[in-house]
Amino acid sequence: MEKNTFATSAYIATPPKTAFDYLCSLKNLDEWTLFSRMKEQIDEDTFRGTASGYHEDLYYHVKKLENPKFYGIEWHCGLEYQKYYQVYPVLLFPTDYIEPGTDEKGVYFHWLSFVDPKRQTGMIMQGIHTVHTSECRSLKANLERKAGLTSAAKGQHFIDTDTIYVDAPIEMGIEFLQDLRNMDDWAHLLRPNGEITESEGEFIDEYDQKVKASIKLHSLSKYYLLEQEFYYPEYEYYQRTPMLLIPCSYAFADPEARGFIMHRISFWKADKSETHGKLQLEDLGAESMNIKRMLESKAGNMESFNRGMSYIPQ
Repeated sequence: MEKNTFATSAYIATPPKTAFDYLCSLKNLDEWTLFSRMKEQIDEDTFRGTASGYHEDLYYHVKKLENPKFYGIEWHCGLEYQKYYQVYPVLLFPTDYIEPGTDEKGVYFHWLSFVDPKRQTGMIMQGIHTVHTSECRSLKANLERKAGLTSAAKGQHFIDTDTIYVDAPIEMGIEFLQDLRNMDDWAHLLRPNGEITESEGEFIDEYDQKVKASIKLHSLSKYYLLEQEFYYPEYEYYQRTPMLLIPCSYAFADPEARGFIMHRISFWKADKSETHGKLQLEDLGAESMNIKRMLESKAGNMESFNRGMSYIPQ
């Protein structure tokens, strides 16, 4: 996995819009974070406040993301006003995005963090997983308590992720990945079954079951989300695996950072009862390695693959 990228997720038993409105208010960070306490409001979307990973105050900025299928925001942080070097995308997936037609209520929260290798401290690197995981639990508790719950609600699914660094221009990655006709090159568990267009087509899986696949690209802030949807018509079963493609120059606030981060989001049944589609996170990880190898080869970066899955500054 990419070592400069961290993700945490939770099912929250509250309406998606309620969670979105709560997260859009930076003052609410006081309620659920370890030590992000807003001390001074700078403008409508910016505060100066304390931080868990620093002795110095940080400037906190929030930005809303526009998408018709789910809610999203970004938190930005930095030591100077309007000079932010940490970006934290947050996506809120409605339950019927994961399983169309479900009667489950609530929302699936996904929080992504990046730590620039040039700026990271030992404490940030060693502590970010612990702190963000605990804060995620605290956020869930705060919202569920406000909804009248007295203990943690259990979701029908959970989120897991696969992340890899690709040393190739993001434009090249978008062109390659948004064309479904290229999927036969990198997805070893699916085989084309008839005509495949740029955005949809039918495949056969590793058990010779029919799968209707479609791909749609969304622009989010300074990066992209590629929706991959797989539908098994004989079983009325959907599996969606959104993919975030984020330029390293944006993720790490470094104009010299090459390539992009490919972050794949997957939804799994809590009882692990999947019988079709991807059955384990490694199925996504194997595909990601294939994509990295192919794109870096196209970009002429033949040594990058040997350095592993993580971004390393030049």
